[in-house]
Amino acid sequence: MKARKLIALSMTAAMVLGLSGGAACAEEASAVSIDFEDGLYGFVGNDKTINSAAADATFSLVDYNGSTALEVASDASVKYVAIQVDALLGDQISQLNSIEMTVGTTNPGGTFYSTAGCIYAFLGENLDKDYSEWSIYIESGNPKTISYTLDPDDGLSFVEGSYIVVSLEDDTGKDYKGDDAATLYIDDIKFLDADGNVLTADTTAEYVSAAAEDRSNLFAVSNAVEFEGFATSGDGWSQDGFDMTEEILAALVPGSVVEITYSSENGDIWLVMPDAEAGWMRVGVGNYDGSGSDSAYYNGSANIAQITYEQIAAVCGDDVSTWGARMQCEASGAWEVYSVKVGTASNQLVALNAVEFEGFATSGDGWSQAGFDMPQEIIDALVPGSVVEITYTSENGEIWLVMPSAEAGWMRVGVGNWDGSGSDSSIYNGTTCQVTYEQIAAVCGDDVSTWGATMQCEASGAWEVYSVKVGTAAQMKAVKNTVNFEGFATSGDGWSQAGFDMPQEIIDALVPGSVVEITYTSENGEIWLVMPSAEAGWMRVGVGNWDGSGSDSSIYNGTTCQVTYEQIAAVCGDDVSTWGATMQCEASGAWEVYSVTVGTAAE
Repeated sequence: MKARKLIALSMTAAMVLGLSGGAACAEEASAVSIDFEDGLYGFVGNDKTINSAAADATFSLVDYNGSTALEVASDASVKYVAIQVDALLGDQISQLNSIEMTVGTTNPGGTFYSTAGCIYAFLGENLDKDYSEWSIYIESGNPKTISYTLDPDDGLSFVEGSYIVVSLEDDTGKDYKGDDAATLYIDDIKFLDADGNVLTADTTAEYVSAAAEDRSNLFAVSNAVEFEGFATSGDGWSQDGFDMTEEILAALVPGSVVEITYSSENGDIWLVMPDAEAGWMRVGVGNYDGSGSDSAYYNGSANIAQITYEQIAAVCGDDVSTWGARMQCEASGAWEVYSVKVGTASNQLVALNAVEFEGFATSGDGWSQAGFDMPQEIIDALVPGSVVEITYTSENGEIWLVMPSAEAGWMRVGVGNWDGSGSDSSIYNGTTCQVTYEQIAAVCGDDVSTWGATMQCEASGAWEVYSVKVGTAAQMKAVKNTVNFEGFATSGDGWSQAGFDMPQEIIDALVPGSVVEITYTSENGEIWLVMPSAEAGWMRVGVGNWDGSGSDSSIYNGTTCQVTYEQIAAVCGDDVSTWGATMQCEASGAWEVYSVTVGTAAE
C-alpha cells in the first residue's frame, strides 16, 4: 500500500510540544485523547482500504451510555471507520504505542445481538497493515473497551501517513437473524505512548481518504513507464500538460494504455493532443463537432482514467511521430492530475473456484526469496488455464514467483532472468499479482510433477505476501460508458433473491457487447443474476441451474462481478423486451450488493 499525501495537517499539537518543551505534554494531558465533547469529528471518514466495495456509513455525535459518542450508522452489516491518527497527533505520531477506546452497539428493535470487528493499524513507510480483533458477545459487556498495541517484534511504528480503521464486520442481527443493521458507537479514545502516558490529540484535524486503489472497469497495466513530472491542474475545459519524453513516446505502441491518476469536479478527464498533424484532438471524449474518440475508461471511484493507444490512433493516426510533442489533460469541471504513466494493457485476471495455499504468508528483502512446499491440493489445481493469485505489498510494486527446485533448473516466473531466460511479466497492481499456469509451464515444462516441491515469491525491493491461491483464470473486462442502476442496493441470505425493476436507461444500455457489473460482498465470494420474469422462464445467469440450464459462470473477485449481455441472451433470448421487468441478484451464501451498472466491455 502506498503512502499518501496529507492535504490537511493541523499544527496545534506541534505547537503544544514547542511551548511546553515536549516533556510536559503527557503530564498535562487529559484522561483521554478524544471524548467528542467538543463536538468535533472531522478526523473520521469512511474507509475503502479493507474492502473497496464497502458501503458508506453516516457519522453523528449523540448521547450514548451517559456521554457524547460518535455514532456510525448504515444499512450495511459491515462498517469501516477510518481515524486520521497522524493528523490528530502531529509530531507526536512517532510516540504512539497503543490505542484504547470504548465501543458499543445497538439494534433497531432493541434486541441485543453479538458483534465483532477489528482495529486495523497502517504502519511504517509502506503503511503495512496490522490488526487486533474485538467482539461483544453478551449484553452485559456492551459497551466495552478495546485496544491495539504495536508488536515490538514487527519493527513497525506509527509515522506520518499512519491511520487506523475501526471495523464492525460480524453483525449477528443483520447477517443471521434478519434484523436491521446494528449501529456502532465509539467514545473515549486514548492514544498512549510506550510508558502509558496519554497523548493530546488536536481534534480540529481533517480526514483525508486513503482508499485502496480501485481498479474496477480498468485494464491491468504492466511494464509501466512513468511520465516524470506530470502533475498539473486546470479549470473546466482548460488544458494543461507537458512535452512527451522519449521513454513515453517509445511506450506508446499498439496494445498500450495511458493511465491518469486524477481528481475532477465532475468525475471525468481525458487527453488533448494539441499539436497532432491531424489537428487539435481530444481523446477519450467526443469533440463538439462529433469528431474525437469514444469515452475514456474510468474506475468506479472516478480517480483513475485510462485511454488506449487505439483510441489515440483512431483520431491522430497510427504513426506516433505524427501525434505532436505534447500531451495534455482536460475535464468538464475543475481538475487536477497527480500522475500519468504508459504501460501494456491487458484484461484483469481473476481466479475462480480458487484453492487457498494454506499458511502462505511471508516476506523478504529485495531479491530474496521465501515460500513453502506446495500441498497436494495446490498441485492438483495447477492445470492448464489456471492462475496463481498473490496478494502482497512491495517496495517497487512488483512481485513474481520462483520455482527453486524445478527439474529444468532454478526458475523465476513472471519476470525475466538475468540471462534472458524466464517468462514474460506477471500481472500486478501493487496489491494483487497473477501468474498463469502457461507462464510457469513455459520455463518449467508442461508436467507439473517436474516443477519441484516448493513455490516461492520474490521482488526487486522489500516485499510481503499475505496469501496465495490457485484457481481457474478468467478475464475481468475493462468497461466504459457506464450507466448506473439507481437505487440498486440490497442483500439476502444464501439462495435468496432480491432486486428491482429495470429503469429504461438500463434496458437501453443492455445491448450486444455490454456487461452488467455488480459491486458486492458475499459469504462464499460469488454472486450472479436472476431474471425472474423472462418469457423463457425463471433464469439464473452467471451460474448453472439445478437442471443443467442457465449460463456459464459470472466473473467475480469478491468485490466486483461481471455478467455479459451474451450470457443473459444465451438463456433469455436476444430480444431484451422478453427478459422481463426485473433484475435480481443471488449467491449460495449470505450476500450484499452495493451497486449495479451496465457499460460497454472492451473487446
